[in-house]
Amino acid sequence: MIDFRHIYKSYSDDVAALCDVNLFIEKGEFVFLTGPSGAGKTTLFRLLSAFDQPTSGDLRVAGYNLGDLNRRDIAFFRRHIGVVYQDFRLLKRRTVFENVALPLEVRGDSSSVIRKKVDVLLDEVGLSHKADKLPTQLSGGEQQRVAIARALVHHPGILIADEPTGNLDPDLSREIMHLLERFNARGTTVFVATHDHELVQAKHRRVVEISNGRIVRDQ
Repeated sequence: MIDFRHIYKSYSDDVAALCDVNLFIEKGEFVFLTGPSGAGKTTLFRLLSAFDQPTSGDLRVAGYNLGDLNRRDIAFFRRHIGVVYQDFRLLKRRTVFENVALPLEVRGDSSSVIRKKVDVLLDEVGLSHKADKLPTQLSGGEQQRVAIARALVHHPGILIADEPTGNLDPDLSREIMHLLERFNARGTTVFVATHDHELVQAKHRRVVEISNGRIVRDQ
């Protein structure tokens, strides 16, 4: 499902963001990515979601060789992944429903299909009653649930979450992680970057630790 083979990423001759990264994640796994700020977590996720290209190495995700993708291929590839960010990245002038519907609109689904799928996802994340609200009218935890629904509405095989609980209190963090686990239990591969060591320890999941661009632990 996710296969990094001898991946290097450099932004200049003297700045190596990733050094010989080898990582394989099976379909349906739930994996935490940990490490200090600047360790390479965001760079790894940018490569994984095809927002950047490795300097060298072989990267395959969901059956795609990411080094071979052209712009059109990248658009099709991204239908297989969902991405959740720490800062939510919701469109402030669109309602909750419209934010969640966006990936389906982009790929050209009919309005009836969009309505059905968005209604189902909003019900699952407990926000059906907030469908007509704007993001500014929601709490932080509610905004993150909207972001998760948007990332999952097109039923991707892989969900990438970059510090999804970074701006939330411990109770809301547990709520968001429980939501991610529910979708993982249905077969979605979940890869979560986090600084929250207590949360990681409580979940007893596979943990990949990165430091100075290298994987230093995988267990």
